[in-house]
Amino acid sequence: MTDTAQYGFDTLQVHAGARPDPATGARQTPIYQTTAYVFRDADHAAALFNLQEVGYIYSRLTNPTVAVLQERIATLEGGAGAVCCSSGHAAQILALFPLMGPGRNVVASTRLYGGTVTQFSQTIKRFGWSAKFVDFDDLDAVKAAIDDDTRAIFCEALANPGGYITDLDAIAPIAEEAGLPLIVDNTSGTPYLCRPIDYGATLVVHSATKFLTGNGTVTGGAIVDSGTFDWSASGKFPSLSEPEPAYHGLKFHETFGPLAFTFHSIAVGLRDLGMTMNPQGAHYTLMGIETLSLRMQRHVENAVKVASWLETHPAVEAVTYAGLPSSPYHERVARICPKGAGALFTFALKAGYEACVKLVDSVELFSHVANLGDTRSLIIHSASTTHRQLTPEQLEAAGAAPNVVRLSIGIEDADDLIADLDQALAKATA
Repeated sequence: MTDTAQYGFDTLQVHAGARPDPATGARQTPIYQTTAYVFRDADHAAALFNLQEVGYIYSRLTNPTVAVLQERIATLEGGAGAVCCSSGHAAQILALFPLMGPGRNVVASTRLYGGTVTQFSQTIKRFGWSAKFVDFDDLDAVKAAIDDDTRAIFCEALANPGGYITDLDAIAPIAEEAGLPLIVDNTSGTPYLCRPIDYGATLVVHSATKFLTGNGTVTGGAIVDSGTFDWSASGKFPSLSEPEPAYHGLKFHETFGPLAFTFHSIAVGLRDLGMTMNPQGAHYTLMGIETLSLRMQRHVENAVKVASWLETHPAVEAVTYAGLPSSPYHERVARICPKGAGALFTFALKAGYEACVKLVDSVELFSHVANLGDTRSLIIHSASTTHRQLTPEQLEAAGAAPNVVRLSIGIEDADDLIADLDQALAKATA
């Protein structure tokens, strides 16, 4: 497909980036399970290595199957380019890599996946980076956290675990005024429910492990480049604006313009960090994306039914789903996620921690796993699993208090899901 502007989302999720295989005419994108690629001649090889020509060298950098996935995700998100990698966590590091340096910091939302909080609060310190965690509902606090060493602002569109919706309309202008890129994790939203670039995001990251693939078979990540940020304006991003020694002084922004970040993430990021997505994983994700809109519609429909039922249950203290009229973030759904508030939310039990543990041990249809975004409905007690490394204060800020259970609602029959929760709640609170 050459002109994607004329097509709707449902068409693009099937066709964007894909072309019949020129050698065989195969309609589905083949799995190019190869490490390296034969050069036409010595001049062709030199041009590829000098970034003077686009093509395939080595599958740590580029692979035809992965390239189709990158183009499809970029198209669906409304970006200029995309880079796929080995996991969602890899995507976050790869996104920050060209921007940060020793002594630099990122201003991050307190409402993040527990693993991201740990990555930002602990692991990135080993690179000499740091993170400042701020409540993104407090816009003055976000502004106050930005200093001369800040190089990015980071949040989730639909935050894990509670389904909190970030007010991108309010955060994006703060990033723009500060001359900083806004990085938005859109894993829970997907480009079907939310397109952060439309609200001013510079980069969008995904754990392709989740809704994009949708069937619990792949570990993968993606970074989408909006192509709109001026990397040379402030002098704060020398990796993109200044000469790159490894490429004879090439300046990525000057040379590649809107695709500067994308090319740097492949030519330097994947080259040296090696966070490569395997072609079979890319193939599975491509197949998953073909039904993304259909699945997300059902995910949202089921989530509304289950959350509404839970809100009336006598054992339930509160439900966080933004799709409920009672949610303080309900008004953001129409603005930020017009097709629905996603499938991820939490609910709190009046009986506390032990009842939550008993609940997850009592379900029969829900799967107790450390994942989300599957066609199957999933349940987990975040405080004792995915978020257990956090302090009590961090647990509260992240929406993963000890009496809170997280649900990822699948595409099964909603009445069956409600019946399963009903019997499990009865056992947990007996």
